[in-house]
Amino acid sequence: MDILFCVSIDGTINDREISVLAEALKMNISLPNLNLENNGIGEKGASALAETLKMNKSLQNLNLEYNGIGEKGASSLAEALKMNTCLQNLNLEGM
Repeated sequence: MDILFCVSIDGTINDREISVLAEALKMNISLPNLNLENNGIGEKGASALAETLKMNKSLQNLNLEYNGIGEKGASSLAEALKMNTCLQNLNLEGM
């Protein structure tokens, strides 16, 4: 059985779409790497991902560089990290 190691989505996803992906990731038990750089993810998308991070037990690396998540989105992610024990790297460069 093959296990998916990395999903990379660049430049094609927005807040509405990331919310759908975030819901799916809540149940994910194997994906360690998610690259969402250079998309249209804003505060709402970051908040959806934050809710996912509270539950997800497999994601180790999350790249959100060059999205418009803003201060509120970053704050939501920071709060989620208090509950998440597996994420090792979070890239918010150019937020």
